[in-house]
Amino acid sequence: MSLERKLFIDGTWRGTGRVMPVVSPYDGREVARVHLGGEQEMEDATLAALRAFKEMGALSRGRRAEILRAIAEGVSRRKDEIAATMTDEMGKPIQYARAEVARCVGTFTLASEEAKRWTGELVPVDIEAHTTGYFAMTMMVPLGPIAAISPFNFPLNLVAHKLAPALAIGSSMVLKPARQTPLEALTLAEIVHEAGAPAGAFNVVNCEPAVGERLATDDRFPFLTFTGSVGVGWRLKQKAWKKRVTLELGGNAACIVHSDADLDYAVSKCLAGGFAQAGQSCISVQRILVHEPIYGVFERKFLEGVAKLKVGDPKDPATVVGPVIDAASADRIVSWISEAKSAGARLLAGGAKSGNVVSPAVVADAGPGLRVSCQEVFGPLVSLARYRDFDQAVAMADDSTYGLQAGVFTHDIRLIRHAVQNLHVGGVMVNDVPTMRVDNMPYGGTRDSGIGREGPRYAMHEMSEPRLVMFNLDH
Repeated sequence: MSLERKLFIDGTWRGTGRVMPVVSPYDGREVARVHLGGEQEMEDATLAALRAFKEMGALSRGRRAEILRAIAEGVSRRKDEIAATMTDEMGKPIQYARAEVARCVGTFTLASEEAKRWTGELVPVDIEAHTTGYFAMTMMVPLGPIAAISPFNFPLNLVAHKLAPALAIGSSMVLKPARQTPLEALTLAEIVHEAGAPAGAFNVVNCEPAVGERLATDDRFPFLTFTGSVGVGWRLKQKAWKKRVTLELGGNAACIVHSDADLDYAVSKCLAGGFAQAGQSCISVQRILVHEPIYGVFERKFLEGVAKLKVGDPKDPATVVGPVIDAASADRIVSWISEAKSAGARLLAGGAKSGNVVSPAVVADAGPGLRVSCQEVFGPLVSLARYRDFDQAVAMADDSTYGLQAGVFTHDIRLIRHAVQNLHVGGVMVNDVPTMRVDNMPYGGTRDSGIGREGPRYAMHEMSEPRLVMFNLDH
């Protein structure tokens, strides 16, 4: 019999009588049954967050840091359980599930340290004759309770990237997790409560999208943080017109491999960046642009590497490519490959479907207007293309409606400078793939990849505002 999980509201488990199954995308097995919240549960969670916001604000930064450290320790204690659940729930290969849990521990640890350093600045207002004797400073204050919506592909650490900075600044949160992967957020809610956070500091409401949209329209939440699809993200921003918003909406990341690069290193990085956890990452390598003099060698080495990737059972520690999240995603990826072939692209490897597992696919010579080139695949599919000179490579990489991250493999500092100045993205990874992310860095994009930045310190800035305090010291 599968596990049954209720909602977590105001420090208690809340049943609703309405349940939905959580099903493994690998074997179709029911992993759990999770209660579905409605308007009343969302209202109760909102009221709980409003109450907890006052309690969180009354805590010293030292106490908030202690709570965040305790959360990190709680996640670490349950790391094996959480990783196994993640593998069952979304089909993430166990090696990557374990890595995500470790990253979550790091994210909360980082936030605990940032909570101690969180400060404003001195403002030199004595710049005019009439302000002589005045002294001013800013203090950073939280905007208010945070509304959060998280995606399925990193169901623990992307929740942590929203929750940890919120707790660090003394805020509270209501989260709508992805319906395919709510279990990690519910486990995290339990850990947060056990760590000593006030009741209502973190509320998890699994619900239908229509109920979740209330997080965007409810003016009691002055801030919305959303990670998900482009269409949903921009639509929510329109509804949240009075709020400050952070959106992380994905991409179709390009990687440039120049002729002076360490070729074997670039191949190994691109393999991992393109196919780890079946390419279900918004910074997964989707397009690889290779300098003509080395294209043939790169293609051969890359295809040799693809053939060695372990595909299938996500519980196998060696598996790199497990299932995609559902049948609709698998069908879409295969149809995009078929479309590319019909338009003249060459399928060099993979593309077969078995259940929700799509074998790692490589296409070449796909036109820039094809969906495999210009849209987000979110699957185990990489496109190869060649370029004549570096200016052309940068132009090709930047020919996108997205702008999250890009990778550049070269040792020429002049070429690196050109790429950094002309790639309209949130991050340029030099001699690494765009899939590279360290949890303390500013992470986010431009154009259709969204607005705002994550990373504990940067998210804390997004979620707060300066309050000026001015003193007239002459009176």
